Amino acid sequence: MDTIEILARLVAFPSVVSTPNAGIVDWIRAHLENLGIHVTVLTGPEGDRSNIFATIGPRDVAGYILSGHMDVVPAGEPSWTSEPFALRKEADRLYGRGTTDMKGFLAAALAAAPDLARANLGRPIHLAFSYDEEAGCRGVPHLLARLKELCAHPQGAIIGEPSRMQAVRAHKGKAAARVTIAGRAGHSSRPDLALNAIHAMSKVLNAAVDEARKLTLGPFDPVFEPPYSTLQAGVISGGRALNIVPDNCHLDLEARGIADVDPEELLVPIKHSAEMLGEQGFSVDWTPLSAYPALSLAKDAPLATLLEEITGRPSLAAVSYGTEAGLYQAAGIDAIICGPGDIDRAHKPDEFILETELQECHRMIMALAKQCAQA
Repeated sequence: MDTIEILARLVAFPSVVSTPNAGIVDWIRAHLENLGIHVTVLTGPEGDRSNIFATIGPRDVAGYILSGHMDVVPAGEPSWTSEPFALRKEADRLYGRGTTDMKGFLAAALAAAPDLARANLGRPIHLAFSYDEEAGCRGVPHLLARLKELCAHPQGAIIGEPSRMQAVRAHKGKAAARVTIAGRAGHSSRPDLALNAIHAMSKVLNAAVDEARKLTLGPFDPVFEPPYSTLQAGVISGGRALNIVPDNCHLDLEARGIADVDPEELLVPIKHSAEMLGEQGFSVDWTPLSAYPALSLAKDAPLATLLEEITGRPSLAAVSYGTEAGLYQAAGIDAIICGPGDIDRAHKPDEFILETELQECHRMIMALAKQCAQA
C-alpha cells in the first residue's frame, strides 16, 4: 500500500481524543505484523485505549524512534465541505481530519515500513504511536514507562508533528487544571441566603488575569512567540437558571512556560486564590488535567545535526505549540520535532496535507534508514 492509501485507512478511523481506539490500533498492528515486524500493544490504564510500539531492526542496539499520535481532535464544525473521516483528494491536497495532525506522518512511516524491513538496519528504527496526545499528552507517559523492556536506550526520537519538514529544537511546556467551586443554591430574590459560586469564581478568574499580565513582563526567551510564558482561562461554566443563585462553577486554566520555567508552578498563585474561598464557606476542588515539560535541544546536539543532514534544511529554534517531545527528553532521550504538514491547518475544518509533503517525509525516513544501515 502506498502512503495515500494508508492515509485513507487511518483517516477513516474516527479516533477522536479520549475515546476508545482499538480500531486504528488493530489495523496498524496487523499492517506491521504482516511485514514480519515485531509489534507490542500497550494498553493504558483507561482500559479502552492503547499505545503501539514496533521495532524494525535489532532491539538490543541503540536506534531512533519515529513518534506520532493516533488521536485527533473532534470534527464537529459545520463548515466542513466534505466528510471529515473520509479522505478527499483535490489536486495536491488531501483533506480529512488528522491529515496534518498527525496521521500524515503515521502514514508516511507505515508506507516506508516494507523498505525499512528490507534495509538490513544496523541500528533499529522504532515506531511509537500514542493515544490522547490532544488531551495533554496523556498516553505516551505509559509507553515511556515501559521503554526499557521494549528496546535498548534510543539515541533519539523524531516527533512527527507538522513542522513543514523543518526540524524544531524547542517548545514550551504546558500544565492545565480545573477549578470547581461549590456554593449554596437559593432563589435569586434572596442572594443573602445563598453562596454564589459564579461570583466566587470571579476572584479566581481575576487572579488568573493578573498572573497572565505579570508574565508579559518576563522572563523572556526570544526564540518563542510570544517570548514569555503565558496563562489563560479557556473554559468557564456554571449555574442552571437566571433566577437561581448558582451553587456550582467550573473553570479550566492552562499555563505554558518557556524553557526553565515550570508551567505547573505558574498555576500555583491561582490555586492559592481558589483555596482561600474555603474560608468563605465554599467547597473548592483543584484537579490537574495534564502536564508536559518544555523541549530544549541544543543547536549542536547530534540529533539536530542528523536532522539537518537528512532533511537538507537548517533546524528551527522553537515553535509555540507543544508536543510529546518534552516527555521524551525528560525520559533521557534527545528529541526533535520534524513532520509533514503545517500546524496552521490543524484543528480546523477542511484540514489538509499536501501529497508533496508526504513524499518529502518519506524521503526523510529513508535517509534516516540509510544512516542506520551504515551503522
